[in-house]
Amino acid sequence: MTESTTIEAPSPRLEMTRILVEDDATPVVRLIGRTLRDAAAVARDGGDDLVAGLLGTVAVRSHDTPQAATVTLAGDVVEVTSGVFGEPAASVVVDLNARFGPTEEPTGDAGLAAALLRALRLPMAPWRDAAARFWEVARGIPGIPDVLVVEALGANGVERGRFGEGATTYGIAGPADLLAGVFSGADDLLTSLGAGVQVQGTLAQLSVMTAASWKVRFDV
Repeated sequence: MTESTTIEAPSPRLEMTRILVEDDATPVVRLIGRTLRDAAAVARDGGDDLVAGLLGTVAVRSHDTPQAATVTLAGDVVEVTSGVFGEPAASVVVDLNARFGPTEEPTGDAGLAAALLRALRLPMAPWRDAAARFWEVARGIPGIPDVLVVEALGANGVERGRFGEGATTYGIAGPADLLAGVFSGADDLLTSLGAGVQVQGTLAQLSVMTAASWKVRFDV
């Protein structure tokens, strides 16, 4: 008689928070949704899931434009929609070009507002990791150069990186933290040009690189 072997079923995978955005979402909705998806990815890699289990709605308003969105937290699902309708549990006013930095004291449920702001303001990945991911995402854009050359100025001097292979290159240089923000989508490329980022390439390449940065920033 053949002995039977009992194989234990694998432990069920812990479901992490799902981030949903509406169809034809506005830029602010896409920016919030992409940022929260990045936060959820950090949680999948072992970090804290900062919005898991929370219930309520948070209004997110731009401090200098009419842009606004509502984030609905419903346990393991977070939905981001355009505008603010009804009375949210909490409200935050942020600078969309400063990594969701709050410009006013949140109102309403302070705990809910704080949890959402922590998720929106997670530390950036190191610039080299962010650049590698940026170049991977950008590869499918027509006209994108073959190679991205990076010079990042950090505490230990200039670090250099080269991503891709081929004849056409595009150069970008600047403070390491700012480059990490551009490559991760936290910072807008064109806005960063006024804050110390420098680029080397043709105007046509700048146009393509801008499209690449928006693809990463807004997940389009």
